[in-house]
Amino acid sequence: MTVTAIVALALGTFAFRFAGPLLRDRITLSDRVQTVIRRAATVLLAGLVATAAVMDGGEFAGWALPAGVGVGGLLAWRRAPFVVVVVAAAAATALLRLLGVP
Repeated sequence: MTVTAIVALALGTFAFRFAGPLLRDRITLSDRVQTVIRRAATVLLAGLVATAAVMDGGEFAGWALPAGVGVGGLLAWRRAPFVVVVVAAAAATALLRLLGVP
């Protein structure tokens, strides 16, 4: 059963990825729909980041992890290099946990 599920998911993923370039010229979307799709992708990504920053499994992750994500987000917004963003976010989280912040 596991192999069947993996093959089915692989074929589905391939079909979705193949459909994009294949249907790009056949389907035209209005400017309004394209704007909504772009914004929806941004909102979805922000929601995933917020959920991952606040939750650990099914419970609240504590204050150190959201603070670290906030530091990383601020540095990314200020256009810091990616390595600096990741290291600063991890360092902020580690420092807060070292100080006893859950």
